[in-house]
Amino acid sequence: MTRVRHNDYGVLRPPALGAWEPSLRVSVVIPAYDCAEALERTVPALARQTYPAELVEIVVADDGSEPPLRVPGARVVRVAEGWGRGAARQSGQLAATGDVIHWLDSDMILAEDHLEAHMRWHHLIDHAVVIGDTRFVRAPGEEGVQSEYTRKALESTRRLKDAGTSAYLQHTGASSSVRAELLRAAGGVDASLNMAEDTELGYRLAQAGAVFIADAEARGWHAGPSTVMVREEEVHRHNWSYLGDLIPDLRWLRGHPRRTWLVPYVRVAVIATTYEQTRASVDSALAGTLTDAAVTIAGPWGELTGERHAGLDDPLLDLRLLSHHYAHEPRVEFARSVPGSAAPAPFLLTLPSGWVLGADTLAKLVRHAERDLLGLVCVALAEEESEVVAARLERTAAFARAALFPGGADDLVDEMFGSEWVSGAEYDFATAEEAEPPAGEPAKWRALAGQRLGEVKELRAEVERLNAEIERLTAPDDDADEAPRGPLGAIMRQLRSAG
Repeated sequence: MTRVRHNDYGVLRPPALGAWEPSLRVSVVIPAYDCAEALERTVPALARQTYPAELVEIVVADDGSEPPLRVPGARVVRVAEGWGRGAARQSGQLAATGDVIHWLDSDMILAEDHLEAHMRWHHLIDHAVVIGDTRFVRAPGEEGVQSEYTRKALESTRRLKDAGTSAYLQHTGASSSVRAELLRAAGGVDASLNMAEDTELGYRLAQAGAVFIADAEARGWHAGPSTVMVREEEVHRHNWSYLGDLIPDLRWLRGHPRRTWLVPYVRVAVIATTYEQTRASVDSALAGTLTDAAVTIAGPWGELTGERHAGLDDPLLDLRLLSHHYAHEPRVEFARSVPGSAAPAPFLLTLPSGWVLGADTLAKLVRHAERDLLGLVCVALAEEESEVVAARLERTAAFARAALFPGGADDLVDEMFGSEWVSGAEYDFATAEEAEPPAGEPAKWRALAGQRLGEVKELRAEVERLNAEIERLTAPDDDADEAPRGPLGAIMRQLRSAG
């Protein structure tokens, strides 16, 4: 299976339409609500597809239509729990039996080779998310137009090949497809969302390692404009109130400096050691300028019981103190071991207990990773006899994709995303004994103070250099009685006259 770097799927070579032999089964899932007339046009078009009929099933997820939908040529499943597009998509995919789930809006008109265009990519790699070329028309038979947002995004990114980590923003339920196994690994559809469920799902598929492919040959036409085209500001007002909690990549939705978000931007993992050392590490992660960070403390928490135990002589005292200290902190969770993945958070930082982050350390590390879309940043903290003590910032999407291939995870991540080693001192790591406590000024002022101290050091070094240069130039010289011209010469003349 070919390995794709970032989202540049140009390395894949799909077969020409009509020139290959398919084997995967596809379930076309259509969420529907009181749209019998549209389905009478959409479902029969699926029967005319070039993809083998014996490999296609059609599932209509009826979201509470009255009377219930009856759709010849399709299996209708009634949404049993919840309502809305998210609930319908989730009900449909749970009932589906195909290797691939192909989402389709009920008012789509498809070219006869539409399914085939999608499916050829899924035969190449098992982590593709294929997005159809959807045009909006007023009536069947028109050429139609893309949405302006989609057109600009595709043109500026070579049809998502250069979109990097933001390719998921083009994921739409109108016509997209994904392997069922990858979909379920990502957690399925959020059944609580009635709008923006396709964008949120796209984000989680990205964290699961997906490659997003915009296929110009997967042609389809949407009868009528989309809701965004007609009521863009209202749609954004609605959707962004949900997506700020669910997609940490959308940084502009997280302007509040201190509130807690459902999905953190960075999850920091610390293995519990002593109360003091662990607390120093955890507190530093919670006190930084990157405020949507959360912490997992790994340890044998199951051994803490309510049974009578020794007070100060309890062998589990440090664990018990940590458990009490963070029991009511919503950004801290306790786990048996370091999580294998931070999903749905986009980054995981593993931090050795007793090492402390500076006020701006997390933010600087993430900026460094984002600049080159790195999958791994290793931070050298100290060198011991047998190993280098290091912190690791892992990109969730990179390690999820690496897990799809045989071989060492770090090497695969380096190949598909890139990795680097950096110095801990450069990113303001310190030991618990060396670090200043996070109490006092807000994190942003601590970060600013750190920047200003760095500037002061640079200015002092410059002053020392200039003083040394002045001393050299003002030293007695029998062969050079005249001072140089310009400001430096004026300084020298003043020094000589003063002497």
